[in-house]
Amino acid sequence: MQVEEELCCSAAAGGGRRRPLILERVQKDDKMSWKSSASRALRKPCICTWAKARAAAEDFLPILKWLPRYRLRDWVLGDVLSGLIVGILMVPQSIAYSLLAGQDPVYGLYTSFFSSIIYALFGTSRHISVGIFGVLCLMVGQVVDRELAEAGYLTEGLSGGNHSAAPLAGQGNGSFGAECDSSCYAIMVGATVTFTAGVYQVLMGVFQVGFVSVYLSDSLLSGFATGASLTIITSQMKYLLGLKLARPQGWFPLVKTWFHLLANLGSTNLCDLLTSLVSLLLLVPAKELNDRLKHKLKAPIPFELFVVIIATLVSHFGRFEAEYGSGVAGSIPTGFLPPQPPAWWLIPRVALDALSIAVVGFAITVSLSELFSKKHEYAVSANQEMFAIGFCNIIPSFFRCFSTSAALTKSLVKESTGCHSQMSGLVTALVLLLVLLLVAPLFHALQKCVLAVIIVVNLRGALSKFCDVPRMWLTNRIDASIWLVTMATSALVNTELGLLVGVLVSAFCVLCRTQRALVLELGRAPQVQELYEDVASYRGLCTTPGVPVFRYPAPLYYANQRLFKAALFKAVGLDPVQEKVRRRKLNKKTKLQREVLGNEAEHRGVLGNEVQDGRVTRVLVSPDHPGGVHSIVLDCSAILFLDSAGVGALKEVRRDFQNVGVQVLLARCGTGILDALDRGGFHHQDGVFCTISDAVHHAAHAAQNISNGKSDTPC
Repeated sequence: MQVEEELCCSAAAGGGRRRPLILERVQKDDKMSWKSSASRALRKPCICTWAKARAAAEDFLPILKWLPRYRLRDWVLGDVLSGLIVGILMVPQSIAYSLLAGQDPVYGLYTSFFSSIIYALFGTSRHISVGIFGVLCLMVGQVVDRELAEAGYLTEGLSGGNHSAAPLAGQGNGSFGAECDSSCYAIMVGATVTFTAGVYQVLMGVFQVGFVSVYLSDSLLSGFATGASLTIITSQMKYLLGLKLARPQGWFPLVKTWFHLLANLGSTNLCDLLTSLVSLLLLVPAKELNDRLKHKLKAPIPFELFVVIIATLVSHFGRFEAEYGSGVAGSIPTGFLPPQPPAWWLIPRVALDALSIAVVGFAITVSLSELFSKKHEYAVSANQEMFAIGFCNIIPSFFRCFSTSAALTKSLVKESTGCHSQMSGLVTALVLLLVLLLVAPLFHALQKCVLAVIIVVNLRGALSKFCDVPRMWLTNRIDASIWLVTMATSALVNTELGLLVGVLVSAFCVLCRTQRALVLELGRAPQVQELYEDVASYRGLCTTPGVPVFRYPAPLYYANQRLFKAALFKAVGLDPVQEKVRRRKLNKKTKLQREVLGNEAEHRGVLGNEVQDGRVTRVLVSPDHPGGVHSIVLDCSAILFLDSAGVGALKEVRRDFQNVGVQVLLARCGTGILDALDRGGFHHQDGVFCTISDAVHHAAHAAQNISNGKSDTPC
């Protein structure tokens, strides 16, 4: 059944007169029964055609869509070049970030290899590089260290460097027994938390919740990444100094780490310290040179790889491990291990940690994919990215890998070197495969302090964010506050808590914006009839005597409905509830004076200005007395939505002002506002208008008719 609702407006006609204009709201047919809706919902996915099956397969595996359309002559050179460059950069970084995640170096190579292949199959972005990301490595490492400490292992033993070969043989049966040392248990925990995070991400993709990425603002993500980067840099200081310290657990890890570093400063390994200083002196200028020449160079110079090769040779022939006790990467086996399921019994212990890892990994990946898609004008799917990054965690977790996401630095390198498609990811995987099969054992003598230098140098951009704080503060103080709070909490208190606090602070700031919204008085531009703007912001605006117009630029709901009424009463200049009480007291006084004054004051209105609280308020009079406010028009165009409390607030406002002889009219209400008013029982047939001018004209015409003793019939 079709239901029609009439919304009365008026339009200008010839001779200055106005004629009524009727707009008819057309609603959809009555809702079908729940049985019919359920039957249709169940039947729709079961209807299968060849085109539908092909589209579903291409959506699930985007490589089926872009690979047949691959332009070999135009794209292959750029894809191969970018894949080679990114693969070369990934080798030292994968080894380095393994230490941050509390794992042996070979597992970082496994992680980068599998994630590059899987994202090429399932990802929709052409330019992002998926692999090891420092923040996720830190979060995984914190979980690994906690579980090692609770299991009774020595924390430092998890990355001792010579645990790879022995435990791998013992992991073949997938059991946890006496043959599993700290390295074995560490990767068991890392793979389990990675699997759980991947399951979370796939479930988020199944339930189509990719939209959650919009709630993680740029300032929140930037502050979180900066705070986590400070924690990462601090955690690498023990390797730069050659100290053997356990990673602190619980809150305030940054403070605890620096306390232990200063307390053990006398135990610094001079060999590691000198190697760290030399590596820093080489890598920092080299990185700056790459940044300055990035527009001139076809590809960045892989200085990291050069430093790794030179440092490995010097450490090997100088016998740094045997002569000076320097910590080295240790044995890195070649080949791959048979797949092994995660430790199911560990999932309840790491489920909460995996949730924060899943959210961070997805948010970073989607943010970067959307960044490059806008720049190069192609579409990406947030939900498919959720599937892609989820599978990049689930499948590699069976091969002893840890959590991955997109990485900004390698993605920028990939884009700048001429990448056109995900084919470059397959080339990167091929480079890593060659390293795993042939080159990996040659890095045995590589010092851990060199790997720590690589991590610190790659995170130097995080420190530069502090230079942008004054500019952020001048641009938007709310965003700057979110950045500062998130950064401080992530760095000083706890990494996962920093993300939660950032989300809560962002939500609180949005809530405060609706709480602090002010009611604005509007005036009409002299030469444009329908243009009404804030009289406090523009000069020369005209107002209609007796009919002030107000706008509330915020949603009206349970949290701010009282503030809305208070702001409106303040803008009008008087609280109608207090005015009613005042008039009641005045009536009592006039009754007492009737014996002396007779009935002279019986029909007297409230004329002139009233002084309350030391200020002059607006004149409120009954409609049958000219010269005061007889109507108020509310511009509802800026009200995004109404709930039942908001509708109740409008009803109370209209009732309170009617009690003092002032009518309240609504103008420019959207269909959603009208529907909410209908559901809330707000009878608005005579008080809602299409435009502000119509409402003002109606109010002025009604007041004139009443003053002339005529009855006003609404259109």
